[in-house]
Amino acid sequence: MPEIKSVITVARQYGSGGRKIGQKLADKFGIPFYDRELIALAAKKSGISVEIYEKADEKAGGNLLYSLMMANYSFLHGVPMINDMPLNDKLFLLQAQIIREAAKKGPCVIVGRCADDVLKNEKNIFSIFICADKTARMERSVQEYGIDPKRAAANLANMDNQRAGYYNYFADRKWGYAENYQICVNSSAYGIDGTAELIADAAAAFENGKK
Repeated sequence: MPEIKSVITVARQYGSGGRKIGQKLADKFGIPFYDRELIALAAKKSGISVEIYEKADEKAGGNLLYSLMMANYSFLHGVPMINDMPLNDKLFLLQAQIIREAAKKGPCVIVGRCADDVLKNEKNIFSIFICADKTARMERSVQEYGIDPKRAAANLANMDNQRAGYYNYFADRKWGYAENYQICVNSSAYGIDGTAELIADAAAAFENGKK
């Protein structure tokens, strides 16, 4: 596999295997991988615990019930609302800063967190969106994430709405719209390994096309 110079951003439907595919891409190209690592980095930068940030991760600040819950959690645990900003908004701003810093260091793979929108004005950004058939996503949520089969459909819809709401709240574009990405892939059609191979080839072709 040739050397890559691009930052690869991975947006994904819940249960599509996007995180695994992103990790395989990072391993294939030998570049850093960022997903939950962004939470740890944001926690370290702010001094607020990882556990608190995990509750706010990829949830929209405009969700009133969620914001009230986080405000109550912050009060009970003595966590200050910095400049009256909800924790989920604070986390997004910190993660956006970390994403930009990571992109400046060189090629890497970044999963979620509106990375494609955060970096949309930067050069050498290869943005992908990974979807999958509903049945395959439900099966993965049960087999790999431990979701109760009876709740799988409802959980899938809830997670899709959560990710779309997060992206649509913080980004200037709409989640899942094909025109936002260099490539959109249905992982059900190719499998996890096949999807990673396809995207790796597309990323290499993307770089060749810019030469």
